[in-house]
Amino acid sequence: MDKLTPAVIVALIAGGIAGYFIHGAVTSTETPNSPNQQALSETQSPSTSSQPGSEEAKIQDALSAAPESLREDATVMDFPEAEGGSLIELQQGTNGWTCLPDYPASPGKDPMCLDKSGMEWLQAYVAQKTPSLTQIGLAYMLEGGSDASNTDPFATTPTEGEDWITTPSHVMVFPVGRLDPTLYGTDPKKGGAWIMWAGTPYEHLMIPAE
Repeated sequence: MDKLTPAVIVALIAGGIAGYFIHGAVTSTETPNSPNQQALSETQSPSTSSQPGSEEAKIQDALSAAPESLREDATVMDFPEAEGGSLIELQQGTNGWTCLPDYPASPGKDPMCLDKSGMEWLQAYVAQKTPSLTQIGLAYMLEGGSDASNTDPFATTPTEGEDWITTPSHVMVFPVGRLDPTLYGTDPKKGGAWIMWAGTPYEHLMIPAE
């Protein structure tokens, strides 16, 4: 597929986004627990026993990037302990999605969950090789994210006078071919979907999820 049209994008992500918001709606209308039930729930919650930086805390953080329906069976990987190392598996999954916790080098909170093609794109990006996808990839960043540059894929800090690009909850789409800037534009501040790193091998579509 050489061009991603708005109709194609809707077809690709509507199910996941709908599930995300439906889950939120159901949660908001549930009957509150009794004090005893709330106390029991709190003592059983993994978050109450997880220390910051622990393996369990990283798993929770990584899974927060995805819709509820994808979390239980997703693989969770952590960043390598040393530059050039391999990702570290924290949880083995079965649904084809891989989640990573917040990237410590950025100032914002930016865990992500990627499908198989999305992981192929990420691995090519990390290796600074051109991705060779055979089908469109998807990634969820429902906690938002932060990037040093909208134009330079390998910038580690913003250029002088610029700020980090902070993006709220969103979905990323990794194309097989090139993206059409006349359809989406490249300005993250204009509202709606836009192309990040346009014109590079790593260009991808950023779609706000809220």
